[in-house]
Amino acid sequence: MDLRLRPYRDDDEAAAVAAHEVLLGDDFHFLLAWEPDVPWSRYVAALNGRRQGRGVAEDWVRDVQLVAEVRGQMVGRVSVRFELNDYLLERGGHIGYGVLPAFRRRGYATEMLRQALIVARSEGVTRVLVTCDDDNLASAGVIERCRGVLESVVPGESTSASRAVQPGVRRYWIE
Repeated sequence: MDLRLRPYRDDDEAAAVAAHEVLLGDDFHFLLAWEPDVPWSRYVAALNGRRQGRGVAEDWVRDVQLVAEVRGQMVGRVSVRFELNDYLLERGGHIGYGVLPAFRRRGYATEMLRQALIVARSEGVTRVLVTCDDDNLASAGVIERCRGVLESVVPGESTSASRAVQPGVRRYWIE
């Protein structure tokens, strides 16, 4: 498969912002910690710094966001967190990934997770937590294909403001 993970570049702005807008409909933030009024080059520099542990907000952890690209086209992104805070340990995990709707069901998510595991391990993470919504059977299948072992399902929770119920979260470990 021609898929490769790479850091964001200065020429990715239009494609990344478009991907962000598309995936907001799935309640998925393609661009984490992105602010539209901040110049793109500053955002990319901040992402690069966070991988080295510079400029990491107090409630965040050292991480990297990588574009998933196939033959020069952005098909998704992964985020790899090199440590876990309380929220990530319960619901978020070490690795998050999203594939743009036009590129789903082609095996890209599985390959993205496989490569993200290599990135995590290269930074010293040996036991990797990957989570997905309990009702996201496609993502559960991706994690299981990458040897994820289900440890638990965290119950859904309701948010007081909207009275909406967030789905439960499946917690898988990959060694």
